[in-house]
Amino acid sequence: MLTFIDYGNSKGGAKGRIWAIDPIDGTKGFLRGGQYAVCLALMVDGDVKVGVLGCPNLPIDDAAPLSGGMESGQTDEGKGCLFSGVLGQGAVSRPLTTGALAASQKISMKAITDIAAATFCESVEAGHSSHGDQAEIAKKLGITNPSVRMDSQAKYASIARGAGDIYLRLPVKATYQEKIWDHAAGDLIVREAGGAVTDIHGKRLDFSIGRTLADNKGVVAAPTGGHAQVLAVVQEVLKIK
Repeated sequence: MLTFIDYGNSKGGAKGRIWAIDPIDGTKGFLRGGQYAVCLALMVDGDVKVGVLGCPNLPIDDAAPLSGGMESGQTDEGKGCLFSGVLGQGAVSRPLTTGALAASQKISMKAITDIAAATFCESVEAGHSSHGDQAEIAKKLGITNPSVRMDSQAKYASIARGAGDIYLRLPVKATYQEKIWDHAAGDLIVREAGGAVTDIHGKRLDFSIGRTLADNKGVVAAPTGGHAQVLAVVQEVLKIK
């Protein structure tokens, strides 16, 4: 077992074919019976080509709205989705089943026609993303819907299917570097579902540097048509010039 674990010591980078896996993304969510994800991404020469998210506690129904109780107390009934995206081929979801794969259906982000009616996804843990800054951003955008807090890349999956609208991960420490396995699959799935994903400076997430997103700070994910507006307010609140 230790030998196989040691195969996961790749330094990543801009050359070669690399698989990134997070077997339990959102450990605290898993422990509390809330949201967690099994995440897999294929990167070729630093570019994400395939992303897969298994989310056992998300509703099977892609149209099911996000609710404030998603961080804990889930049941198996009507839950369990597998999300996938292939670069240039779109994104799909399918129910998690035993045996053969269930039929898939195409997913797409919900176009933002009124930013004030949008719903935010954010991390449960304040140590992962600044809740105070997010509340200020929501206020400036006129958003009154309460943010839905959940662990793991289930947030990427939720906005990709149109259940939520915006996912922000706002820096809490200047020195912290996000890990590639925490974002690669979700980044691709959201982009293939019609969204835009950047850091707080408006730069695409760069998975070619190594095991971390060393050249990025934070995450701003939103439908393409509303991303620029959200990013502008993020930069205003965080005082980024």
